[in-house]
Amino acid sequence: MDRRSFLTLGAAAAAWSLAPPAFAQENELAAAGAYSAERRGVSLVIMQRGRLVFEDYPNEGAPDRGWELASGTKSFCGVMAAAAVQDGLLTLDEPAAEVLTEWQGDERRRITMRHLLSLTSGMESGRIGRPPTYADAVALHPTSAPGERFIYDSAPFQIFGEIIRRLTGGDPTAYVQRRIFDPLGVRPTQWRRGGDGNPFMPQGAHFTARDWARFGEFVLRGGDGQVDARALAANFAPSRANPGYGLTWWLLRDGLIPPGRRGGGVEIDVGFAQRYGGVSMAAGAGDQRLYLVPELGLVIARQASGILRAMMGRDRGPRWSDAEFLRLVLQE
Repeated sequence: MDRRSFLTLGAAAAAWSLAPPAFAQENELAAAGAYSAERRGVSLVIMQRGRLVFEDYPNEGAPDRGWELASGTKSFCGVMAAAAVQDGLLTLDEPAAEVLTEWQGDERRRITMRHLLSLTSGMESGRIGRPPTYADAVALHPTSAPGERFIYDSAPFQIFGEIIRRLTGGDPTAYVQRRIFDPLGVRPTQWRRGGDGNPFMPQGAHFTARDWARFGEFVLRGGDGQVDARALAANFAPSRANPGYGLTWWLLRDGLIPPGRRGGGVEIDVGFAQRYGGVSMAAGAGDQRLYLVPELGLVIARQASGILRAMMGRDRGPRWSDAEFLRLVLQE
């Protein structure tokens, strides 16, 4: 297959029919594809208003091959929360102790669902790459008052997984599959689990680029009535502790607090994003990216190999820059 390909995915995916890009010429998209490929890229899917405009599978990539999203997995939690609000299972500003009753007698009773998903709960395990079990995460106590600090950590997402498990009486991935993925016709190719048998919620989901992009398109459309609209919009509202993070999504806006390595390795100059009404992204180690550009109706799914090598600083190739890549796509 030619590394730069424009494909129609057939009647089963009519929304992905071929359309000329309104935001870049073919040579600019090819340049973006080459930029990604030179930095361990294995897949690049670009959609505009529901239509596939560019698809690229360099190196060992393939359309039907799933890749780990690393912390890109986190952003499923924010959309799951919007589905749970729609289902009457929770509200974003209710105390998590309404479900985690063991929290009701101490300082954890002040932590809300919103605090957990915005990473401002004060809960931290110090184990970003090795999430604690659900039980160990729930047993933690905060190191700061809720709302005061942005702490990039895996524990809040494991706690959220336990909340969904208790509310639904089943596996959190079964809930998101039924409520979100099945209606979209997407399915993870794998989802890693911990020693307790529960799925990792801050990392570990594997998806094809096409399916990840379909999920992004669903979010960009406002959830198609399948989730609570206000709760979904809250995913993209900044917190006081970090204007660059909403509920499980990075917000490329003015005022972004650069998270650096402690914040997942996201480093970006975001000034140009303001001209597009802001850009949001799900981001994972090894430069896994799902970008949403609402003003252009644009979804970009980018995946790369060598996550562990990149995390350990052993990648000797050219560095990834979100800003440089987006400028190639957006003709900046």
